[in-house]
Amino acid sequence: MKISLIEAKSFVLITLGIFSAAFGLKGFLLSSRFIDGGVTGISMLVSEVAGWQLAPLLLIINLPFIAIGYRQIGRKFAIKSSIAIFGLALVLLFVKFPDVTPDKLLTAVFGGLFIGAGIGLAIRGGAVLDGTEIAALLVSRKSHLLHVGDVILILNIFIFLAAAFFLSVESAMYSILTYVAASKTIDFLIHGVEEYTAITIMSPRNEEIKAQIIGTLNRGVTVFSGRGGMGSMGIIASDQPILYCVVTRLEIGSIKTLVNDIDPDAFVVTHSLSDVQGGLIKRPVLH
Repeated sequence: MKISLIEAKSFVLITLGIFSAAFGLKGFLLSSRFIDGGVTGISMLVSEVAGWQLAPLLLIINLPFIAIGYRQIGRKFAIKSSIAIFGLALVLLFVKFPDVTPDKLLTAVFGGLFIGAGIGLAIRGGAVLDGTEIAALLVSRKSHLLHVGDVILILNIFIFLAAAFFLSVESAMYSILTYVAASKTIDFLIHGVEEYTAITIMSPRNEEIKAQIIGTLNRGVTVFSGRGGMGSMGIIASDQPILYCVVTRLEIGSIKTLVNDIDPDAFVVTHSLSDVQGGLIKRPVLH
């Protein structure tokens, strides 16, 4: 039963993603000759230059990346992604969407938003609508110099340079805006408001701070043993506990305010996390 519910949720997310991406393409970008980044952008550029239909191009150009995904990630992922991309192609072919606005700025921003929402929802459902991430993952594994984000950035630079050459500089600039809007939307849908941040706190009053974080904010705290070095109060060679906790970005302000009320001179470091699993992140501390 649990597996069925998970698969049903996955199906709903992928379906919503397909229609959102299709609306972004047909309702905004295609009529203005703007493109997105990645494999979708390549397909749109070839469609504009050669006059071919976009839907078959999405299938053909994504096919090698799905094959890579099958080898690198797994059969289930490849099947879901194949169905998602085929579904997007069908919706583009047979579903009519209104041309929402002639305004170029609104077209770029909202076209990117709906495409990004579609890709993000599909990823949440366990599939992709664009094979760029798969290719970037493969290249980054083969190279010690390039990360996934670097590969995607380099690919998109070439795509937008080609757009400037074959379409126009203006179209390329608006397309970059579309890509930025899509990327930010994807990040938000994948990480959401629950994007996690790690906070490291060093203070002589660490026991009070720990008690307040646990008692007031209902968050777990890990205590590390550390030794002092050169700080604002000079050289300190004694042992000093270090507090470490993980919170959502909405709770960062509360933590900092709490620490500042107890010890205004406390040393606080925050850094974003790409993933968190387990612990007391999604449930309050039990008293």
